[in-house]
Amino acid sequence: MDDKITTEAALAKICRQAIALGATDARPLKASSVVVKDWVRLKCQFGCGGYGEGLTCPPYSPTPDTTRKVLSGYEWAVVLKFEKFGENGWKKTHDVIADLEREVFLDGFHTAYGYSCGPCPYCKTCNLKHCIHPSKARPSMEGSGIDVYATARAAGFEIHVLRSHDEEPTYFCLLLVQ
Repeated sequence: MDDKITTEAALAKICRQAIALGATDARPLKASSVVVKDWVRLKCQFGCGGYGEGLTCPPYSPTPDTTRKVLSGYEWAVVLKFEKFGENGWKKTHDVIADLEREVFLDGFHTAYGYSCGPCPYCKTCNLKHCIHPSKARPSMEGSGIDVYATARAAGFEIHVLRSHDEEPTYFCLLLVQ
C-alpha cells in the first residue's frame, strides 16, 4: 500500500474527528512548518495575567528549545481552528484537544500529543507541584514558544490581530501525530 495515500487518509480522518468534536476546521501541516520563536514566550511573561499561575503556561510549560526538540520527532501536525465560542470560548478548546489526542491515540497513533491555547481552565488555582487533571491539561501553543499566527497561516488559515474587545476571537490548537 502506498504510504502517501495511507498518510493522507489518516490525516483526513483526524481532521474529521477534530470537527466532530467541536473544531470549526482542521488542516494537516508538516511538523517542520510549525513556527517556534523564542520571543513568543515573552508575550506570555509580559502581557498575560496567567503567567506563572499554572503548569501549562510559562515558566512551567515546555520552553521553545524543548518544543523544537519535540517537533523534530514528528512528521505531521494538525492545526485546529475554533470560532464563535463566545466569551471564554477558549475553554472548550482544551476539552477538544485532549479528547482528540485520546481518540487518535486509540486509533493507533501512540505518539499523538496536543497543544491547547491560553491558560488551563480546569482548576481555579493550579496545584503547581502536581497536576490533578493530567489527562486533560495540555500546554498552550504560545506558552511553549509556538508562533500561532505564523503556524496558522502556514496551514492556510486566515488570522488577524483583534483590534477591540467587541471582535470575536478565533482560537487555534495543535495536534502532533507520527
